[in-house]
Amino acid sequence: MQYEVIDHLFRHHYGKMVSILTRIFGLAHLETIEDAVQDTFIQAARKWRTTIPENPEAWLTTASKNRVLDIFRQIKSSKNRETLVSSSAEAMHMTELFLDTEIEDSQLRMIFTACHPQLQQVDQIAFSLKTVAGFSSKEIATALLQKEDTIKKRLTRARKTIIEKQLSFSIPTGSELQNRLDITHKVLYLIFNEGFHSNKQEILIRKELCGEAIRLTRLILKKNQIRNADTYALFSLMCFHAARIDSKTNANNEIIDLKHQDRSLWYFPLIELGNSCMFKAMDTKKISSYHYEALIVSEHLKAKSFEDTNWNTILNWYLKYTNDFPSPIIFLNQAIVYLQLNDLVSCHKILKNHTERDFNQRTYLFHGVWAEYYIKKGDIIKATSYLNKALDQVSNTSEKQYLLNKKKEILNPN
Repeated sequence: MQYEVIDHLFRHHYGKMVSILTRIFGLAHLETIEDAVQDTFIQAARKWRTTIPENPEAWLTTASKNRVLDIFRQIKSSKNRETLVSSSAEAMHMTELFLDTEIEDSQLRMIFTACHPQLQQVDQIAFSLKTVAGFSSKEIATALLQKEDTIKKRLTRARKTIIEKQLSFSIPTGSELQNRLDITHKVLYLIFNEGFHSNKQEILIRKELCGEAIRLTRLILKKNQIRNADTYALFSLMCFHAARIDSKTNANNEIIDLKHQDRSLWYFPLIELGNSCMFKAMDTKKISSYHYEALIVSEHLKAKSFEDTNWNTILNWYLKYTNDFPSPIIFLNQAIVYLQLNDLVSCHKILKNHTERDFNQRTYLFHGVWAEYYIKKGDIIKATSYLNKALDQVSNTSEKQYLLNKKKEILNPN
């Protein structure tokens, strides 16, 4: 229980604390700040072994303020100390920086700093996941499907670039804002996806990450001068997916596919919020990938049952999606729609145009669709063969069990 509380608080407060302290001391001292925040949580883990304080969030806030003094001691030059205090807290008392509105402002500054064009794009994403969402290097490596050593190098390179280029801890304006907002959307999308369909071996859904992505996207939506139609579409997509999280697995953490999900478990206030945001998102001349995905998911949410799903409308959106934003995984989803429409010829055409290499660590999904294709064809031998390939490559235990159950079903239909 203690670990769960600290893990929850870490995920929700790491980014806040790093952002506030960075606003106080500056980006040049980011690594020291991150160490200080990490130490705060280590201290909490030790002090809370027997008793968790009544208000753990307040405890962490106070502890983070106290760490300010520790950081001062680590910055050697007294002249630098005076400069830091006068420039960071100019016309503002340090305590005021911990007000909710200022916390949000600091986090927005951190988000846009992490997405600065002076940083390489691959570094932007890794750096954002680290400083804004509190991901560990290992978690970032998993989310980006890369080696942990590679991520550590990217984080180091990002910090070095920030210092060398003397990047400002601010929210951009004008044309620069749009460029940075596009990267920010990608990062938040990635954070949410890692929560909604985790790459971890033992965990399929990580609600904390979904919640964090929604919270950060909401920060942007609150700012009239920052948000745009893509922000609304992304937020709508997150709401639609989050609304049905509780129906994705059962009490034994087994996957329940869309056809068999209990739709009464879908959280309709989130669906309504998503619909409201989607209405605002459509006030644009250019449709983004987030628009397409949200429109597709909304069709599933409209259907009272799986049998009532309007697959032709969904196919129409996928055809437009793949035309504007072609990618192997989107084509694979389109192939699944063809299966639902019993258009095996079109499904086969898509599958034949792709190979394992197109899907990296999601190759098992590719083989899974091949298996579904052959099930439709009535070829149990080939279907089983592709299920075995999928089983060899899937890492998540829940997904592995789902595939095993599918294999048992086709081998023992009675």
